[in-house]
Amino acid sequence: MERPTVRWRNEVVEQEAAVAAGTLAPDKAYAIHLWPTGFTEAVDTVLAAYERDLDTSSDETVWAAVEAVVVGLNTADEAFGAIETGEREELAEYIDAVLTGAGVDVAALTARRGRDRSELTDSWRDW
Repeated sequence: MERPTVRWRNEVVEQEAAVAAGTLAPDKAYAIHLWPTGFTEAVDTVLAAYERDLDTSSDETVWAAVEAVVVGLNTADEAFGAIETGEREELAEYIDAVLTGAGVDVAALTARRGRDRSELTDSWRDW
């Protein structure tokens, strides 16, 4: 699965180009306001660390990775307040997809803690 930050960056670039070409009014170019460069870079850094450092050797290490990525995203969002409903859904889906791609049965992982799969990030999430 592609990181949400890739789509965010692409949308910003497309809208900036459209504004420069005169095909989009500046007040209609919402992407730069939703996903400022600093925010996108901070989120991308957190997601890259999650991918790189994910250890699937035990439930405890998986939960530690989920906690670390969520807390990192909380920190990234503090300065910008840019994680809203759409971003929250994309990020939660991405966190789940990375685990699934690494061979983790996320439904079973969350069930072992008495949670639903949709509650994977809830314990630490401020966004």
